[in-house]
Amino acid sequence: MTAPVLEMSRSVFRANIAACAERIAPSALMLVMKDDAYGHGLDWTVEAADGVAWFGGYDVGTALRIRALRGTARVFAWATSEDDEIETALLAGIDLGIGTAPYLRRVIAQAGRLQRRARVHLKIDTGLHRNGVRPEDWEAFVAEARAAEHRGLLEVVGVWSHLAEASDAEDDEAAAEFRSAGDAVRAAGSSPEVEHLTASAASWWRPELRGSLCRIGAFCYGIRSAGGPDIPGTAPVAGLRASVRAVDGDEVTIGIGGFDGLPSTIAGAEVGTPAGARPLRSIGATTSVVGSWPDARVGDDVWLFGAGGQGEQDATALAERIGTVGEEIVTRLSPRVRRVVGE
Repeated sequence: MTAPVLEMSRSVFRANIAACAERIAPSALMLVMKDDAYGHGLDWTVEAADGVAWFGGYDVGTALRIRALRGTARVFAWATSEDDEIETALLAGIDLGIGTAPYLRRVIAQAGRLQRRARVHLKIDTGLHRNGVRPEDWEAFVAEARAAEHRGLLEVVGVWSHLAEASDAEDDEAAAEFRSAGDAVRAAGSSPEVEHLTASAASWWRPELRGSLCRIGAFCYGIRSAGGPDIPGTAPVAGLRASVRAVDGDEVTIGIGGFDGLPSTIAGAEVGTPAGARPLRSIGATTSVVGSWPDARVGDDVWLFGAGGQGEQDATALAERIGTVGEEIVTRLSPRVRRVVGE
C-alpha cells in the first residue's frame, strides 16, 4: 500500500503514561483524550491505558465513548453541553465540569428531572478567561451549587481551572486564586474529592502548582510543548511516514501532501530519509518534494516526524515553524493517512 502511514506504539504510550504518573505522584493522573486522543485514535489508547483511573473526554460524546470502553473509570467532560447531552452524561455517570451559573442551573434541572445526583467540578476563572466563574461571582456560584447539594441533586466532587502559562509570576497568582476558591468551597460545607489546575507542562515542571489531580494530555502521547525541552522518560507515540513515488535528479517525490493534512507552511523542515535528514522542499496536494540522497529509489520510506530514526524531527519541531503546537500537526492528519497500531 502506498498511502502515508501514521505508526503508533502501545508500549511507548504505556511507558509515557507511567513516566508522567511517576513524575506527578502523589497526585493522580487524568489522561486527556480530546480530539480523538490527540489524533492517535481513542479506542486503542483507552484500552492500552492500564492503571489509569481518570480520563478527560472534553465533550460528552467523547466521554461516552470512554465510558463504553472503561465502565468503572472516572470520566470528566468539561465542555458546556446541551440538555440532552447532560441527561445522557448523568445517566452514564460522567463527571461534568461547570464554569458558568446558567450551565450549573441546567445541570441541576436535569438532575432533578432524572432524580439522579450529578457529580460536578466547579471551575474558577484564574485568568485564562476560557470559561470559568470570575472570583467576584464565586461565592454566589458556590452557594447555588451548595443549595442543590443539600437537595440531593449535586455532589461537588471537584474544583478546577486552567492556567494561562504566560509566565511563572502570573501562574503563581492564578494558583493563589485557585487555592482561595477551594477554601471557599470547603467553607460553604462541600468536601471536594479532587482539585486540578495544571495540564501537561505545569504538571511536569511546576510541582508546587499541582493539585490532587493533574490533567495530562500531550506529554502522555510524547508531544512536548512548543518552545519547550524534551520530556525525560517519554517518546513520541506516533510517527508519520510516506513512500517515495519518483526520483528525478536531486528531487524525490513522496506520497503525502496537503490533502493528507500536511501544512504547506512547514516546507523547509528537515525530514528523515534512509541517508539521514533532508529538506522538505515543497508540499503539493497529494505529493511533496524532498531533497535527494545517493541511491534513492521508489518505495523508500521518508519520515515526516516521529519514530523512524532516520534524522526526522518531532511533531512539535514542525509546529514551531508555523507558530502552533505539536498536537495540531498530528490531529489535522486526514483519513487518507492509514493508521497502524503496533506493540
